This record gives sequence, structure tokens and C-alpha cells, in this order.
Amino acid sequence: MLQTSRHVRGIALALFSVCLMADAARADTLRIASTTSLDNSGLLAAILPVFTKQSGIKVHVIAVGTGQAIRLGRNGDVDMVLVHHRPAEDRFVKGGHGIGRTEIMYNDFVLIGPSGDPAGIKGRLITPALRRLAARKALFLSRGDRSGTHGREVSLWQRAGLTPWKIKSSWYRKAGAGMGRTLNMAAELRAHTLTDRGTWLSFRNRRSLAILVAGDPALNNIYAAIVVNPKRHPHIRVTKARALIAWLLSSDGRRRIAAYKVNGELLFKPIKR
Repeated sequence: MLQTSRHVRGIALALFSVCLMADAARADTLRIASTTSLDNSGLLAAILPVFTKQSGIKVHVIAVGTGQAIRLGRNGDVDMVLVHHRPAEDRFVKGGHGIGRTEIMYNDFVLIGPSGDPAGIKGRLITPALRRLAARKALFLSRGDRSGTHGREVSLWQRAGLTPWKIKSSWYRKAGAGMGRTLNMAAELRAHTLTDRGTWLSFRNRRSLAILVAGDPALNNIYAAIVVNPKRHPHIRVTKARALIAWLLSSDGRRRIAAYKVNGELLFKPIKR
């Protein structure tokens, strides 16, 4: 009985030690909530190991939509957010949940659809394209997930004087999913959808889909980093987060962002300083 008791205590002590080691490992790791587009494109997997090697700071990325990323930051579950929806970012900072906002890089959004362009929307300007989609009731698939891409899509419809999500219809549908799954659904349904260029270039299951609208300044897509406010959450690793931001803005970080390609095409451009 005594031996059994000691054995149980030994196992409990060992488990406790493992938990402590895990906590210590987590305490040494910078946690980032990033948009799925930066993760799906492969950019973060390509450049963050370089930062870790140079700084010794480990980085754990949680790839989610901008809305969820900001919720993680508001709850203190991450140290920094890397997102792309300016209205949500401004609310996050003004609400005292984040400190500062630093623009890091940009690409653009593109409107994709069946390569034959049956709706006749192909061109550079997004507003007339959306109006024509609505007029012809051409199938459009929205992410519908409160992500940065979803937020931009909503603002573009509103800019065109339309609110299709408020009207029950067969042509405007919500995927309620991330960009990758939404693109897969669009490929299967031969639907139109809005996506960031980086994810599109990395997407392989294109089938008959193609870029139909691109180049409108209204489609510019800026990614910004915001450190979670340590006054709200004292455990936030502010120094590590700022070290990563500084590296992303450095000549080395900027060079690596600018050099990242998929299928020979550049995906992101660093913000000019």
C-alpha cells in the first residue's frame, strides 16, 4: 500500500513537472493571432524561422480571421495581432485593447469567378462589377465569418449602394468559413468571391476560376501589427512583440517579405518607409 502511494505520488510529481516545463516553454514563446491569408500563403512559415534564429524568440502563430484574432487579443490570449481590417483595428486600439498600430505590408484583393465571365464583369473597377453581379443575380459566395476579407467585402457592397446579405436570395450565399474553404466551395459551385491575392496565388484547386476584377485602389489590402495592451493583460510579452515588429520593418525583414514568391509571383510588398 505504501509503495502504491509512493508510486502514485511519483506519477503526480512527474506530471506536475511536465506541466511546469510546458508552461515555461509557453512563457518563452511569442504568441501571434494572424489572418489566415498570411498563414495560407506560406509567408509566415518562410520568414518567422529566420527571425527566431536571429533573435532566439520562438513564435507560435494562431491563424484565424481578423475578427477572431482581435477577440483573442482582447482576451489576452495572444501577445500581438497581425490583421487587415482597418475599422476593426481602430476599434481595438481606441478601446484600449491594443497599443499602437504599425503597417507592415500590403497586397490586394481580387474578385474571382468563372473564367468565361458569364456575368460580364471583367475589368479593373470593383463597384460596377458588384452592381452587375447583383443585377444578373450571378452566384456570389461570401466568407460570412467576420474576417478582414469579409469586412472588406461588406464595405465594397455598401460602397456600391447594395446590401445583399440583408435580402434572402439564391445568388448571395455565406460560406461561414476561412478563405481556403471558401475558395474550394467557389470552385465547386462556379461562384464569384472576393479573396486576397496571396491566398489566390497559393490556391491550387482553381478549376475554372480566374481573376476577373483587379487593380482598383479600393482593393488595396494593408496588414498591420498591434501589440496587446499590457495594462489590460500584464502577462503580455511586449518586448518580444516589439522585437518582431522591428525585425519585420528592418531591411532584412522587408527584403524577405518582398522576396517571397509562389509560382514565381510576388505575394506581398513591404510598406514604404
